[in-house]
Amino acid sequence: MTVDEFDYVIVGAGAAGSVLAHRLTEDPAVTVCVLEAGPPDRNPWIHVPAGFTKVLFDPSCTWQFKTEPTENTAGRAIATTQGRTLGGSSSINGMVYNRGQPADLDNWAQRGNRGWGYHDMLPYFRRTERRVGFGDPAKRGRQGGIPVTDMDWVHPVSEAFIAGAVAAGIPRNPDYNSGDQAGVGYFQRVIERGRRVSAARAFLRPARSRPNLEVRTNARARAVLFHGKRAVGVSFLRAQGGPAAEVRARREVILSAGTVNTARLLQISGVGPAGLLGELGVPVVHKLRGVGENFRDHYAVRCVAKARAGTVTLNELSRGPRLVAQVLRWAAGCPSILATAPSQVHVFWKSWDGLDAPDLQCVFTPGSYQQGRTYILDDYPGMTAGVWPHRPESAGHVRARSTDPFIDPVIQPNYLADPIDRRVTLGGLRLIRRLLATPELAPFVDHETLPGPEVSTDAELLDFARANGSTCYHLIGTARMGPATDPGAVVGDALLVHGMQGLRVVDASIMPAMPSANTYATTLMIAERGADLIRGRSAPDHAAA
Repeated sequence: MTVDEFDYVIVGAGAAGSVLAHRLTEDPAVTVCVLEAGPPDRNPWIHVPAGFTKVLFDPSCTWQFKTEPTENTAGRAIATTQGRTLGGSSSINGMVYNRGQPADLDNWAQRGNRGWGYHDMLPYFRRTERRVGFGDPAKRGRQGGIPVTDMDWVHPVSEAFIAGAVAAGIPRNPDYNSGDQAGVGYFQRVIERGRRVSAARAFLRPARSRPNLEVRTNARARAVLFHGKRAVGVSFLRAQGGPAAEVRARREVILSAGTVNTARLLQISGVGPAGLLGELGVPVVHKLRGVGENFRDHYAVRCVAKARAGTVTLNELSRGPRLVAQVLRWAAGCPSILATAPSQVHVFWKSWDGLDAPDLQCVFTPGSYQQGRTYILDDYPGMTAGVWPHRPESAGHVRARSTDPFIDPVIQPNYLADPIDRRVTLGGLRLIRRLLATPELAPFVDHETLPGPEVSTDAELLDFARANGSTCYHLIGTARMGPATDPGAVVGDALLVHGMQGLRVVDASIMPAMPSANTYATTLMIAERGADLIRGRSAPDHAAA
């Protein structure tokens, strides 16, 4: 077997892998190979923002993962889809750009992760983005690869919802990514000229013109290869049951496969909890009990209201002649439902009045989905408000079932297991019900359909949350960053795997705690920081974009 050698082998061409490939190949003396388990991002629905409803269920470009059922999900297994194509989940997500609160990263630093506080990471946030619109130049980037634009398709029901929130005491926030998150307003998103801008489009595509980068698609990693404690390459498969191929890394193997697959790959390669490796029959390369633990996700619950007759919501605009008109508007470059994020309005607020900072994220859209069906719109006019705790305390795990990389691992987030999460979810549900009942929104609301007026007590609301909540697809934490003295940490603050050489993790799995945000912007920041660490470059100064 002929084995190719590169300086760096990156597993995964998602958000982090795309940024790393771009940054590392800026040095023409360095060679990089990226292994992506999925196909190229040629599916046209990837690039139309509204097309996420098509690709989310397409197994040709997604990992169709499901969680393990528990009592806190009313015995349900919940689909936890992740992207499996160039761009990874940035090619199928809801396109929201949300950094979170400065305190999130300061907490990471306080856990012993040097150089990861907000002041240190702000230049990396700025480096990734090209803010189009209002923003403090000291805090927002203008030269990066990801265009961050304002919502241009605005609906009167959304305007009324915002007006009601302001009247209820929640301030209007013109830029929730400025470092002051609290308030209500429209989401910023990664859409430009009517098209999704994935990490692959922003970072990987321009890098592929360089001769020192090779991207191999449909290449599913089956094991990291080791010489002693040093990672020296990756074995991968082109097809289930097919022959294995290898690529070798002269300098480093970098895992950017995502929170589920990074943990699973470490485990089936012999790095992880000794008991699990024994069950799998995998020879132990290095015992590291934190691999696959600390798994967290945002668990969202939504309330739905039927709109008054005559109100035209997304439900009606997505059908018949109205949809044709929207398609024509999109083709002409005008604001259209085809080029809007699924969540239109944000509310970052508190589950109770005594808090200093928001502990909730709420989303609102002038449309509604059929109960029990994901992203299938109702056949009557409706609106939806959803909510989740910012920083879930409930933690679970990801554990390989088999050494076969085509067999999905056990994914157990333990949603709502922690009483704090239950309390915050209750506060959030009561908040969004109040916001759906404001006088400002009343001209558009007929009645609440979900959960309905018969659900009112804490116990009833919690039962509703258990039976109807779902993932936000914000998976983090299974290769947690922390000092070597922390027995649950997997990587140190340089993102090198503890006890190993030449092996680094750069993706959302290294997050020690959940940011108060959707995870995409933070993952891009981690990759920018990771690229500097790999190249031995100093952190940028705070005037640098």
